[in-house]
Amino acid sequence: MRPGDFHHLTLQSIRANAKRSFLTTLAIAIGIAAVVLLTSLGQGLKRYMIGEFTQFGTHLLAINPGKTTTFGVSGAIFNTIRPLTIDDANAIARLPGIVAVTPVVQGNARVEAGPRSRRTTVLGVNGRLGEVWQIRTAIGRPLPDDDSASPRAYAVLGHKLRQELFRNDNPLGRKIRIAGEHFRVIGALEPKGRVLGFDLDDTVYLPAERVLAMFDRDGLMEIDVLFRAGLDSEAVAERIRRFLAQRHGSEDFTVTTQDEMLKVLDRILDVLTLAVAAIGGISLLVGAIGIFTIMTIAVNERIPEIGLLRALGATRAQVRNLFIGESVLLALLGGGLGLVLGLGGAWLVALLTPIPAQVSWFYTLLAELLAAVIGVLSGVLPSLHAAAMNPVDALRSE
Repeated sequence: MRPGDFHHLTLQSIRANAKRSFLTTLAIAIGIAAVVLLTSLGQGLKRYMIGEFTQFGTHLLAINPGKTTTFGVSGAIFNTIRPLTIDDANAIARLPGIVAVTPVVQGNARVEAGPRSRRTTVLGVNGRLGEVWQIRTAIGRPLPDDDSASPRAYAVLGHKLRQELFRNDNPLGRKIRIAGEHFRVIGALEPKGRVLGFDLDDTVYLPAERVLAMFDRDGLMEIDVLFRAGLDSEAVAERIRRFLAQRHGSEDFTVTTQDEMLKVLDRILDVLTLAVAAIGGISLLVGAIGIFTIMTIAVNERIPEIGLLRALGATRAQVRNLFIGESVLLALLGGGLGLVLGLGGAWLVALLTPIPAQVSWFYTLLAELLAAVIGVLSGVLPSLHAAAMNPVDALRSE
């Protein structure tokens, strides 16, 4: 059988059963599209989350009350001997290699400015917040470094809160009321956006000492530390760990470097990407069953044609390759269509959501290769059955 005849017979068989071939192709296409789209979302989510973590810079570490072995979850309710205090933050700021430190305590209260009011997040910090979190002041100035025993009643507004309370008016020097206390606005921040669902723009920033008293807290939620570029994060963390343990009498706190956070996050998101790729792989398995079924039906329908080909001199290998070629072509057509659908879906997701969908070419190429393998494997048994037929018996069945 000449190569031209081989290609002609393969294409003619697919065209003769166009609807059936399309449905088979669509099953593979859906599987490929699922792999491309889901892994793109996984990679995009990974990129998005890492961007969220690193927008404050890459030389940060966080100290939380309580001893815990998992990042991001405070163990303050377990094993705590002493709470983290503003004195702890001030003491850490004096250690070698430390650039800036800010205490963090959080609450929620109604903020009133004249006739307008808004319930929002209240963050207790200090004047080094902008340096540690890399937030710039749009107008006015940041909180001053007052004596912790008598901090002045000053407030700095997030960008969104400023718009909600004062519209286009200048808020500087204006008074606002928070939880029954009056504060004077001395600054407003540039837009910073959301960080892991927390809106930094819809926040009012007050001196940490006043927020502790306002919400009757005995300790800080966190101490954020900015250390000098070029220093090893683990060495800095160990130095702070020893220092605080000496102050507290035991290690009743958790020091987490940004590198540790990113490593844990990276592992979680890699598992997530693998899981969604496996879901797409299940779709490919369904497509493989479809191709196998279609090829089995095709063999039974084309028994007379097989007998004629064998009578005209076609070898068993050529008959076998004819059916394998047809199943591979169906799988590749489905793979191509699935690739287009998957890439289009990833582009649409990136357009409509903040997640920057990023195509994982490793998983994409793996899915396309798997589609070709599925085509071969799905066509092997039906093609072997076709090749094993006796030409006389095949012709007699017509």
